[in-house]
Amino acid sequence: MAIAVLPSQRLGRFVEITAGGEIVRAFLPPPLPPNPPVDLLRLQERLSLAHLALGRLDGIAMLLPRPELFLYMYVRKEAVLSSQIEGTQSTLADLLRFEIRAHDGQPIDEIREVSNYVDAIMYGLDRLQHLPLSLRLIRELHERLLRNSRGEGKSPGEFRRSQNWIGGSRPGNALFVPPPLNELDSCLDALERFLHEEGSGLPVLVKAGLIHVQFETIHPFLDGNGRIGRLLVTLYLCARCVLHQPLLYLSLFLKTHRADYYRLLQEVRERGAWEEWLDFFLGGVAETADQAYRAAGRIVDLFRGDRERIRSGAESRRANSALRVHELFQCHPFLTAHFLVEQTGLSMPTVNSALSVLEEVGVVAEVTGRRRGRIFGYRDYLAILNEGTEPLPAAGSNVAKE
Repeated sequence: MAIAVLPSQRLGRFVEITAGGEIVRAFLPPPLPPNPPVDLLRLQERLSLAHLALGRLDGIAMLLPRPELFLYMYVRKEAVLSSQIEGTQSTLADLLRFEIRAHDGQPIDEIREVSNYVDAIMYGLDRLQHLPLSLRLIRELHERLLRNSRGEGKSPGEFRRSQNWIGGSRPGNALFVPPPLNELDSCLDALERFLHEEGSGLPVLVKAGLIHVQFETIHPFLDGNGRIGRLLVTLYLCARCVLHQPLLYLSLFLKTHRADYYRLLQEVRERGAWEEWLDFFLGGVAETADQAYRAAGRIVDLFRGDRERIRSGAESRRANSALRVHELFQCHPFLTAHFLVEQTGLSMPTVNSALSVLEEVGVVAEVTGRRRGRIFGYRDYLAILNEGTEPLPAAGSNVAKE
């Protein structure tokens, strides 16, 4: 006779600990995969749509004339969006201007944090060629994420050695208290084993969704858990060859649905509601991949159309130099004349003439209003890239950050 498996086996347990001078209940999640198993039949339609959308996105990336250009921009968009979920007010424009040393008066600590996120993603992709996705690599990513930023005093690259909490002003009034220190290693070891197991037969996308929640629940660092947890989704999909390039900026969906995101994370902990979370997660993968696919097509069309406008809008000699400058704007939507001289080898008069052509045909515009130290922006390209990257309100939200 079959033995019934109780739904409560999906749930973790609470343990009483002393933190901040008071007794609180910390949560211990059960190891993955969930038991009873995830109902894949219920998720089949969402899973199929997500795979289809990712396949289209990966396909267009391989067909693009300059795939490295799209990788450059998509990684930066994900960095901005993931950091905004944590309350950073920096925009994609701030980051791009920071990277060409044209930064002017923005909060530099926040921009450096976003730039660190870019560095962590690219470092992680490179390390995956030589090292499996592991606790060691996660610590290395964390060190790069927090270096020379506001989080550099929060033990970069080290798992926490003190109790943390989510929401509230202290552990006693927190929304959620992660596992205590004496259980942290065992939780992380179980997570690392799940990263590499094959016995469950779970689809890669489902495993990615499970891994993200488990990491957020363990909350192994003093700072940066949310950003590392979202970065893990992309790196896991790349490590398992579901994506060949990190073109999925899932943080756009999570930012847009931030309240649902945090609510569903908590419902997994409280009720074992894995199917509800995975339904949300897979829907976000499909929606975000479709948005990225459409944006890539629009950018290709924009570049093609603007090249034609430049050719028809200036005589041959000026058009040739303008086209060279236009190519650089495709890689760096904000540029200065000095940067263009350095990168193209053209003379300053030739660069200024090319910029005049691009302004005349409506491709770029000067954005500072200054006579010296001018910065030019590729307007329509930036408009596409900036979609969804407006900062969240700095105050007034009672949603707890992960």
